[in-house]
Amino acid sequence: MNPSAPDKTFPVSWWELHRDAKALAWRLMSLAPFKGIIAITRGGMVPAAIIARELEVRLIETLCIASYDDRTQGRAQILKAVEGDGTDWLIIDDLVDTGATARLVRELLPKAHFATVYAKPAGRPLVDTFVTEVSQDTWILFPWDTDMQAVPPLIKR
Repeated sequence: MNPSAPDKTFPVSWWELHRDAKALAWRLMSLAPFKGIIAITRGGMVPAAIIARELEVRLIETLCIASYDDRTQGRAQILKAVEGDGTDWLIIDDLVDTGATARLVRELLPKAHFATVYAKPAGRPLVDTFVTEVSQDTWILFPWDTDMQAVPPLIKR
Protein backbone atom coordinates (compact mmCIF):
# COMPACT_ATOMS: atom_id res chain seq x y z
CA MET A 1 0.00 0.00 0.00
CA ASN A 2 1.14 3.55 -0.70
CA PRO A 3 2.66 5.20 2.41
CA SER A 4 0.91 8.53 1.64
CA ALA A 5 -2.49 6.85 1.40
CA PRO A 6 -5.02 7.50 4.20
CA ASP A 7 -5.00 5.11 7.16
CA LYS A 8 -8.73 5.19 7.92
CA THR A 9 -11.27 3.52 5.69
CA PHE A 10 -15.00 4.13 5.31
CA PRO A 11 -16.61 1.15 3.58
CA VAL A 12 -19.80 1.89 1.65
CA SER A 13 -22.10 -0.97 0.60
CA TRP A 14 -24.25 -0.99 -2.53
CA TRP A 15 -27.29 -0.38 -0.36
CA GLU A 16 -25.68 2.57 1.45
CA LEU A 17 -24.51 4.12 -1.82
CA HIS A 18 -28.02 3.80 -3.25
CA ARG A 19 -29.51 5.38 -0.12
CA ASP A 20 -26.99 8.25 -0.17
CA ALA A 21 -27.39 8.90 -3.91
CA LYS A 22 -31.17 8.99 -3.43
CA ALA A 23 -30.69 11.47 -0.57
CA LEU A 24 -28.62 13.60 -2.96
CA ALA A 25 -31.48 13.45 -5.46
CA TRP A 26 -33.86 14.73 -2.75
CA ARG A 27 -31.56 17.71 -2.19
CA LEU A 28 -31.41 18.41 -5.93
CA MET A 29 -35.16 18.18 -6.58
CA SER A 30 -35.78 21.87 -5.88
CA LEU A 31 -33.20 22.80 -8.54
CA ALA A 32 -34.71 20.60 -11.27
CA PRO A 33 -35.31 20.39 -14.12
CA PHE A 34 -31.83 19.99 -15.54
CA LYS A 35 -31.01 19.72 -19.24
CA GLY A 36 -29.16 16.53 -18.37
CA ILE A 37 -26.58 14.94 -16.11
CA ILE A 38 -22.84 14.84 -16.68
CA ALA A 39 -21.35 11.86 -14.85
CA ILE A 40 -17.68 12.09 -13.94
CA THR A 41 -16.18 8.74 -14.86
CA ARG A 42 -15.86 6.34 -13.35
CA GLY A 43 -17.02 7.03 -9.81
CA GLY A 44 -19.90 9.28 -10.77
CA MET A 45 -21.57 6.80 -13.10
CA VAL A 46 -23.47 4.74 -10.52
CA PRO A 47 -24.73 7.74 -8.51
CA ALA A 48 -25.63 9.51 -11.78
CA ALA A 49 -27.80 6.55 -12.84
CA ILE A 50 -29.64 6.58 -9.50
CA ILE A 51 -30.12 10.35 -9.56
CA ALA A 52 -31.22 10.29 -13.21
CA ARG A 53 -33.94 7.82 -12.28
CA GLU A 54 -35.11 9.81 -9.27
CA LEU A 55 -35.17 13.15 -11.14
CA GLU A 56 -36.45 11.56 -14.38
CA VAL A 57 -33.48 12.80 -16.38
CA ARG A 58 -32.98 10.88 -19.63
CA LEU A 59 -29.96 12.70 -21.07
CA ILE A 60 -26.70 11.54 -19.51
CA GLU A 61 -23.27 12.62 -20.74
CA THR A 62 -19.85 11.61 -19.43
CA LEU A 63 -16.82 13.69 -18.61
CA CYS A 64 -13.99 11.18 -18.55
CA ILE A 65 -11.17 12.10 -16.19
CA ALA A 66 -8.42 9.87 -14.80
CA SER A 67 -6.78 11.07 -11.60
CA TYR A 68 -6.25 8.11 -9.24
CA ASP A 69 -3.70 5.31 -9.32
CA ASP A 70 -4.33 2.80 -6.55
CA ARG A 71 -4.94 5.06 -3.51
CA THR A 72 -2.90 7.99 -4.77
CA GLN A 73 -4.38 10.98 -6.52
CA GLY A 74 -2.20 12.24 -9.32
CA ARG A 75 -2.53 14.87 -12.02
CA ALA A 76 -5.99 14.80 -13.56
CA GLN A 77 -6.08 13.86 -17.22
CA ILE A 78 -9.09 14.57 -19.45
CA LEU A 79 -9.87 11.53 -21.58
CA LYS A 80 -13.19 12.85 -22.98
CA ALA A 81 -14.56 16.37 -22.57
CA VAL A 82 -18.08 17.81 -22.78
CA GLU A 83 -19.05 20.77 -24.95
CA GLY A 84 -20.40 24.01 -23.54
CA ASP A 85 -20.09 25.82 -20.23
CA GLY A 86 -22.45 23.60 -18.24
CA THR A 87 -25.50 25.87 -18.31
CA ASP A 88 -28.55 23.93 -17.01
CA TRP A 89 -26.50 20.73 -16.53
CA LEU A 90 -26.02 18.73 -13.34
CA ILE A 91 -22.57 17.26 -12.72
CA ILE A 92 -22.47 14.12 -10.55
CA ASP A 93 -19.44 12.49 -8.96
CA ASP A 94 -19.12 10.02 -6.13
CA LEU A 95 -16.64 12.07 -4.11
CA VAL A 96 -14.79 15.35 -3.94
CA ASP A 97 -11.47 14.67 -2.22
CA THR A 98 -8.58 17.13 -2.54
CA GLY A 99 -10.47 19.19 -5.09
CA ALA A 100 -7.99 18.60 -7.93
CA THR A 101 -10.55 16.95 -10.21
CA ALA A 102 -13.30 19.34 -9.08
CA ARG A 103 -11.16 22.37 -9.99
CA LEU A 104 -10.66 20.99 -13.47
CA VAL A 105 -14.39 20.24 -13.82
CA ARG A 106 -15.22 23.78 -12.63
CA GLU A 107 -12.85 25.24 -15.23
CA LEU A 108 -14.45 23.19 -18.00
CA LEU A 109 -18.11 23.65 -16.92
CA PRO A 110 -18.31 26.76 -14.73
CA LYS A 111 -22.09 27.21 -15.04
CA ALA A 112 -23.12 23.65 -14.13
CA HIS A 113 -24.43 22.62 -10.73
CA PHE A 114 -21.83 20.27 -9.22
CA ALA A 115 -23.02 17.62 -6.76
CA THR A 116 -21.23 14.74 -5.08
CA VAL A 117 -22.44 12.03 -2.76
CA TYR A 118 -19.46 12.33 -0.42
CA ALA A 119 -17.15 15.28 0.33
CA LYS A 120 -13.88 15.76 2.15
CA PRO A 121 -13.00 19.15 3.68
CA ALA A 122 -10.33 20.12 1.12
CA GLY A 123 -12.72 19.72 -1.81
CA ARG A 124 -16.04 20.59 -0.18
CA PRO A 125 -16.03 24.31 -1.17
CA LEU A 126 -15.81 23.33 -4.85
CA VAL A 127 -19.15 21.49 -4.97
CA ASP A 128 -22.60 23.01 -4.73
CA THR A 129 -24.37 20.07 -3.08
CA PHE A 130 -23.26 16.94 -1.23
CA VAL A 131 -24.76 14.48 1.26
CA THR A 132 -22.08 13.15 3.61
CA GLU A 133 -18.76 14.60 4.74
CA VAL A 134 -15.85 12.38 5.77
CA SER A 135 -12.49 13.41 7.19
CA GLN A 136 -9.64 14.19 4.81
CA ASP A 137 -7.57 11.27 6.14
CA THR A 138 -10.24 8.68 5.31
CA TRP A 139 -10.31 6.48 2.22
CA ILE A 140 -13.82 5.64 1.06
CA LEU A 141 -14.11 2.02 -0.04
CA PHE A 142 -16.79 2.04 -2.74
CA PRO A 143 -18.63 -1.20 -3.45
CA TRP A 144 -17.12 -1.51 -6.94
CA ASP A 145 -13.62 -1.46 -5.40
CA THR A 146 -14.19 -4.07 -2.71
CA ASP A 147 -14.79 -7.77 -2.25
CA MET A 148 -16.23 -9.70 0.68
CA GLN A 149 -13.41 -11.08 2.80
CA ALA A 150 -12.42 -11.70 6.40
CA VAL A 151 -10.49 -8.89 8.11
CA PRO A 152 -8.71 -8.68 11.46
CA PRO A 153 -10.22 -6.61 14.29
CA LEU A 154 -9.37 -2.88 14.15
CA ILE A 155 -7.02 -3.14 17.13
CA LYS A 156 -4.86 -5.68 15.29
CA ARG A 157 -4.44 -3.67 12.08
